[in-house]
Amino acid sequence: MKLAKQFCLSRGFTLLELLVVVAIIAMLAGYVGPKYFAQLGRSEISVAKAQIDAFDKALDQYRLDVGRYPSTEQGLQALMKSSGDGKWAGPYLKKDVPVDPWGHAYQYRAPGANGKDYDLLSYGKDGVLGGINENTDISN
Repeated sequence: MKLAKQFCLSRGFTLLELLVVVAIIAMLAGYVGPKYFAQLGRSEISVAKAQIDAFDKALDQYRLDVGRYPSTEQGLQALMKSSGDGKWAGPYLKKDVPVDPWGHAYQYRAPGANGKDYDLLSYGKDGVLGGINENTDISN
């Protein structure tokens, strides 16, 4: 009987061993966590750039069909439904106009600044003009 009790007690972990394991896991999480979340922020920026590129292509197709880019008032919704133009051959997007990866609407202005036909941009994670890193503005 005494031998059975010693055998059962020797198979468990001591509190010190458990604390060492928890400390090692915490150190690994402290190292890997920030790298993971930084990668997540970069992937959201990549998604926003890809969506803006898709909008650029759809807007170019719209211009080829209608003869001009949508007005600021029409916005990106002009890619999904006709505003009465007889030459409209859309919809130019497969799905409804998406929001940016941070849940904000894309900003569209026509004519654009600096002589461009239009400006299309996302204000980034913070949703306001300007910023750095994840908060940087992404435009066409």
